[in-house]
Amino acid sequence: MALLVVMMLSACSSVGGLFKAYEYEEELYLSLDGTATLYVNSSVPALNALRGSHFDTDPRKQPDRDAVRAFFDSPQAKVTRVTLSRRSNRRYVHVQLDVSSVEALGSAAPFAWSTYSFKRDGDLFYYKQNVGAVTGAPVGNAGWDGDEIIGFRMHLPSKIAYHNAGAGNPGRGNILTWEQSLTERLSGAPLTLDARMETQSILYRTIALFGITVLVVATLFVLLLWWVVRRAVKAKKAARV
Repeated sequence: MALLVVMMLSACSSVGGLFKAYEYEEELYLSLDGTATLYVNSSVPALNALRGSHFDTDPRKQPDRDAVRAFFDSPQAKVTRVTLSRRSNRRYVHVQLDVSSVEALGSAAPFAWSTYSFKRDGDLFYYKQNVGAVTGAPVGNAGWDGDEIIGFRMHLPSKIAYHNAGAGNPGRGNILTWEQSLTERLSGAPLTLDARMETQSILYRTIALFGITVLVVATLFVLLLWWVVRRAVKAKKAARV
């Protein structure tokens, strides 16, 4: 059992396993009302180099949770959880945030490298995020080997009508993923996240379909009951004759 757990953890934490191990990742769960839940998963060196934080990159030292919370917390995105981990001799931070309006997210310093737009036009919602230059500074020897990947993932709430995330998208769970090499991101190579989705949420459609199914089943049950009672009444009348 222990060996199985170790194998699963190894698969999940390695590139090419069940999940890619990003050096920096923003994972956005978007709602149609413009609110969102955002997860940021980043090594400490990547966070310093990309977003201009100043945390100690010494892998022997654990980052201060309160300092991490203070760095990310803002009126636009409230931190709800901070966890820490270690991988490849680097410390990682994992931050969960509640976003009140995704369009205002660029006003929060940790996400100011992006401009956000989320608007409805007719039968579609249009989401666009332009990721610009980094605001950090070189971090020295962080143990990077040049294969590190950064990722932007979006969990969309309704059927996707268009996206520019490339081949292999959307993934299971209505997920879009955009990737860049860490080298490209550090050089400020432009990245645009463009997606369009229908105005009715998948959850609403699922609930509606479930309701219709229940209604159909109930109607069939009533008809079947009526048919059984009718036959019983006919049989009883025939017996009297």
